[in-house]
Amino acid sequence: MRKPSLGRRAFAGLAALAAFAALLSGCTAGGAKEEKGASGPSGVYYEIFVRSFADSNGDGIGDLNGVTEKLDYVKSLGADGIWLMPIQPSPSYHGYDVTDYYGINKEYGTEDDLKRLLAEAHKRGIKVIMDLVVNHSSSEHPWFVDAASSPDSAHRDWYIWSSSRGGDTPGDGAAGQPPWHASGGDNYLGIFWEGMPDLNFDNPAVRQEITKVGQYWLKMGFDGFRLDAAKHIYGDFNSTVNTPAVKEKNRAWWQEFRRGLNEVNPKAYLVGEVWDGTAVIGPYLKDAFDSAFNFDLAAKLLGAADSERATDVGFTLSRVYDFYAKSSDGKFVDALFLSNHDQNRVMSAVGGNVDHAKTAAAMLLTLPGNAFVYYGEELGMSGLKPDERIREPFPWNRAPGQAGETTWEASHNRGDGSVSVEQEESDKDSLLSRYRTLISWRKQDAALRKGTVGSYESGNDAVMAYARAAGEEKRLVLHNLSGKEQEVTIAPPKGTDDKYAKLARTTDDAASLSKGKLTLPPYATVVLKP
Repeated sequence: MRKPSLGRRAFAGLAALAAFAALLSGCTAGGAKEEKGASGPSGVYYEIFVRSFADSNGDGIGDLNGVTEKLDYVKSLGADGIWLMPIQPSPSYHGYDVTDYYGINKEYGTEDDLKRLLAEAHKRGIKVIMDLVVNHSSSEHPWFVDAASSPDSAHRDWYIWSSSRGGDTPGDGAAGQPPWHASGGDNYLGIFWEGMPDLNFDNPAVRQEITKVGQYWLKMGFDGFRLDAAKHIYGDFNSTVNTPAVKEKNRAWWQEFRRGLNEVNPKAYLVGEVWDGTAVIGPYLKDAFDSAFNFDLAAKLLGAADSERATDVGFTLSRVYDFYAKSSDGKFVDALFLSNHDQNRVMSAVGGNVDHAKTAAAMLLTLPGNAFVYYGEELGMSGLKPDERIREPFPWNRAPGQAGETTWEASHNRGDGSVSVEQEESDKDSLLSRYRTLISWRKQDAALRKGTVGSYESGNDAVMAYARAAGEEKRLVLHNLSGKEQEVTIAPPKGTDDKYAKLARTTDDAASLSKGKLTLPPYATVVLKP
């Protein structure tokens, strides 16, 4: 929802490294031995901010009918699912402070509009998950209005008040902001903002109600949820967020939630926003989440693309997946991404270099897991924080202001119109075309779509490489991150007899493989097979 401080991110990275150190002994990289660390069958999810995506009624605000009208575009990308950012009523433009958990934002449409969207998406084989924000409500939610009205109100214990903590009111908010806010002679807890009071999950009535909310939307036809601020249900303070007791309470709640959802749809997909390292994420995958977003990997991929320097991603992920498999009894799918609604857009992160954006996309879409693509990244939209600048209207046309485009926010980063669907649709070299190509590879090739990832040493600092395998289907993926032609001698991955002798796929027809020597044109991606 909101970006943690750099200090917290750095701490999470150190924690992840420490966890890796503990996992390294006894692990192997590459080959069939990686099966226990495999990620499950996976696809591509497209994240949509409804307000910015498509306007069906000309009021300048994106809506559900607009999303429905553009489902064929989503299908043309090859996406298997969409993630709708919050669609419930809220006093804020972003919707992360909910005033009615069973309602729909009137600016976005009606329940009938939503049902039509779900039906049309499913008709196209597109799953739909929704953002569910349950760590906190809006301060304008009737529950909180009642809770703040009197210490004796029916909903008082649905929130957390300093007077009820016996003097234990730590001030080190886990999100970096002051966590306590004055109201009626008392203080309530809201770790993100005073307009977002934290719900009290120690209250069984709260847990029952939130489970009921999840069941309601599954019955409506949603296929699952993206769960906002998932590690903060009980993780309110820096001094306690990483203690075993708090982490166990978080996990126990999400397991309880999962059991409740299973009563309606045992196949509902749950992906959690756990902005932390591997050691913290792993336990959430045990009978709770199917996936948690891989924030560490996003930083690694963008860093490699921008610096044109390779890292051994296959080695790192194979160990992460081994740990996740042990944590989840083998039931997990990684959730990969490059950016989202809380982070600077990819094109800005790589300094406006479209070749770097292409290599970042190529890495994302040839790794295992559900790959999440934030709306507009496939076009190369730019944007640096504040948040409104990374959530701007989607550019369907070269020129702004045409029918179907949203105008709720000025497009400060729109540029000359070259970054638009209209411009890029017919350009085979566009970023949009590259995304479509890469996603099509994923659909056509089982070894890219599911299975394992393993280490491969290319011997070239400018070439990112890793092995992929799904049963007997084996592939070697190599990315030239640089603007210069590179050559790699192809040998079997360590610990295997796998020989890769054929070019299976390439983004540049100038790539060649002859007598074990692979020539990679600038910024090219190739997939080799035995």
